[in-house]
Amino acid sequence: MSSNNHPTVYSYTRAESRERAKLFRKGFRQALADCVDPDIRRKIERIDQSAAARGAQELAALHRVQADARQDLAAAKAAERTAPRADRAAAREARKQAEQRVKLAERAVHKAEQS
Repeated sequence: MSSNNHPTVYSYTRAESRERAKLFRKGFRQALADCVDPDIRRKIERIDQSAAARGAQELAALHRVQADARQDLAAAKAAERTAPRADRAAAREARKQAEQRVKLAERAVHKAEQS
């Protein structure tokens, strides 16, 4: 985690993952020989920066989905409380579905922040 308590989320493409692994292995071999090419480190940092930018965008999108799901849940709860007796079962079902969407969104955000 970074110092401002916001996790850095990386989202590597398959090509970036392969290239980064290849560069890491090459750099490791060079480190064993004590002659590391600084260009390898720069290339890895460039890949990491790109993945971090992509990860930040994806995390922001997940937070928006989570906020929307919470707003929908609040509206569903209000609708359930104010529904006439005949419509209460449908309103209860809508609230339960909204609660499920909130749970899924929270899991997705948590998983993204932990990776």
